Amino acid sequence: MDKQLSEQLRKFRGSKTLIVGIGNTLKGDDGVGPLICEQLRDAGVCAELIDAGTVPENYIQPIVEKVPQNLLIIDAIDFGGSAGAIKIFKPEQLNSSAFSTHTLSPRLFIDMITQEIKVDVYLLGIQPTQTGLGQSLSAPVSRAVQSLVSTLAEVFPPRK
Repeated sequence: MDKQLSEQLRKFRGSKTLIVGIGNTLKGDDGVGPLICEQLRDAGVCAELIDAGTVPENYIQPIVEKVPQNLLIIDAIDFGGSAGAIKIFKPEQLNSSAFSTHTLSPRLFIDMITQEIKVDVYLLGIQPTQTGLGQSLSAPVSRAVQSLVSTLAEVFPPRK
């Protein structure tokens, strides 16, 4: 993970942050969001976690009710980067060139939440390589997951 991204993530330390993983674990790299949530849960991080799977729209109300300061959404997004590249986006940076594999666009999902509560939203996109049904996680995305889980576990250390 590059130093700049690591520093951006460290800014969340000590804040009330909700991490939402989006994706389909049956479709290779598309499952990174839920996979990262599962690993962060196993690590006991102090951030709240929601595995929204393939239906993030079902979690709009629970997200709104938690009233986080920061909402960090993790998803496989084709932004034209190299395989396993990680990039952080603000909602206004999302456009048609950033492609998500889900029916509800990330931008619409974010807009529906921000109409309800004041929250700083960030989308953490991981460049997928393989998203076919039945495929496994690619090696570059697997390395990105390990790096990201390690960094987020430092930013949100387990509760004492």
